[in-house]
Amino acid sequence: MPYPMQLGFQDATSPIMEELMYFHDHTLMIVFLISSLVLYILILMLTTKLTHTSTMDAQEVETIWTILPAVILILIALPSLRILYMMDEIYNPYLTVKAMGHQWYWSYEYTDYEDLTFDSYMTPTHDLTPGQFRLLEVDNRVVLPMELPIRMLISSEDVIHAWTVPSLGLKADAIPGRLNQATLTSTRPGVYYGQCSEICGSNHSFMPIVLEMTTLKYFEEWSSMMQ
Repeated sequence: MPYPMQLGFQDATSPIMEELMYFHDHTLMIVFLISSLVLYILILMLTTKLTHTSTMDAQEVETIWTILPAVILILIALPSLRILYMMDEIYNPYLTVKAMGHQWYWSYEYTDYEDLTFDSYMTPTHDLTPGQFRLLEVDNRVVLPMELPIRMLISSEDVIHAWTVPSLGLKADAIPGRLNQATLTSTRPGVYYGQCSEICGSNHSFMPIVLEMTTLKYFEEWSSMMQ
């Protein structure tokens, strides 16, 4: 959950989100160093009266400022591609869940079970109990086992939506007629919130996502009760 006046990311709950946060810090440090160097040179040029007539024609300087940006881009691209492949790879998922976007709610189907489907609507404000979050609670949570690879299949039945859970590093467009895939793994139990992040109509802000990550034993009990 985010908190008031938060400037950074939410706490990472999945290995992918941890990698994304490391990559963010890595890239931000490179941007900070480049900005500091450019600012220093600008201040130096504006304040000093000394000029070097041969600097702009020096072959060595031109070689450096051609090669250095290429090296910096490689230092950004390599970890970025690594994370991109990590997000796409899934070999043997324990569970497959299909999420379908509607105007304006989500429906879920556990494809490994015979008859485990339900709709998930936002809980109205007047039905909230103490401790629940306005505009984020739903009547039916998605219950999943933690520490196991889970495949999410995401699509839509009307307009374009986006299935997004920030703390898990998940964001996938729900497009009518197309099935997108995302990998989900939680390292700890808890309740994690998300929202549709694609403007999909007048009630776009009122179709939250709630994942409840539990132990495998509790998940099996819940799934047998829901069928």
